[in-house]
Amino acid sequence: MVNFAIMPYTDMFRGRNVMITGGLGFIGSNLAHRLVELGANVLLVDSLLPDYGGNLFNIDDIRDRVRVNIADVRDEHGLSYLVQGQDYLFNLAGQLSHIDSMRDPYTDLDINCRSQLSILEACRKGNPGIKIVYASTRQIYGRPSYLPLDEDHLVFPVDVNGINKWAGEHYHLLYNNTYGLRATALRMTNTYGPRMLVKHNRQTALGWLIRLALDDQEIEIWGDGTHLRDYNYVDDAVDALLRAAYTDEANGRVYNLGAPHPYNMIDVVEMLIDVAGTGRYRLKPFPPERARIDIGDVYSTYKRIHPELDWEPHVDLREGLARTVAFYREYREHYW
Repeated sequence: MVNFAIMPYTDMFRGRNVMITGGLGFIGSNLAHRLVELGANVLLVDSLLPDYGGNLFNIDDIRDRVRVNIADVRDEHGLSYLVQGQDYLFNLAGQLSHIDSMRDPYTDLDINCRSQLSILEACRKGNPGIKIVYASTRQIYGRPSYLPLDEDHLVFPVDVNGINKWAGEHYHLLYNNTYGLRATALRMTNTYGPRMLVKHNRQTALGWLIRLALDDQEIEIWGDGTHLRDYNYVDDAVDALLRAAYTDEANGRVYNLGAPHPYNMIDVVEMLIDVAGTGRYRLKPFPPERARIDIGDVYSTYKRIHPELDWEPHVDLREGLARTVAFYREYREHYW
């Protein structure tokens, strides 16, 4: 596990007011658990929109140690009240599905652009001293022209979601540079772990594969199975979020996350089946709607965040899969 005891922010959040948008979702709820351990006063804001990942069971064991507000981040007036008195805001609210963004681009625009402006305007007007960490995505790069991806790579998204997430990221940088509203963006890559949405396959591909394996179902690997991806266990992603909040030198900066090396899909699925002890797989051609937005091999380098925030991932893929499988075996009734 990540040795949080030696992290530089161990005492930083004690007694501080911390707000998490998308707080009942996958990464938000894992972040909430860690902040509670660090002694923070945590406010979770989530709309609980169907199929977006919010789940009250995600905070079942800390329910009496956090505050929850069911609200839509597109409502600037409500947010103006909620951000008052907050020291930190982890902005994890968003529409994550690439397929959904192509089927319903207006909703994706509303949630990933308009809502980000609502959040930033609420902070600018009601709490300009707050520190914001925005969860962006490496999906904004599109099809790589070189690998591994670094932060200087051309940004050329292949779907509506990537375009809107890029806009959301740049809104945060604009407000940092123009209004002095301290903000940092992390471009996350294939985060996985306990509390992922596994009810459908429109958000996290790996979460859906884990569900299929645990149900002893056949896993379809699209294409020839050799396309490469990198993966971050959620504890490592949480560590990066906290470091970005802790470090004011990160203000106005964008950072890739990533892993020491990528895996091809056949290796990932075979590892998952071995860890779970169930499941099987076969290769299948890409469905047309997926083929149109497939980006081929893609993985990132964390060479910027490593020296600047002293971040690197610690949980390897096999260990992370084992922890995740164990979690869903115990609590599947709350996620299936």
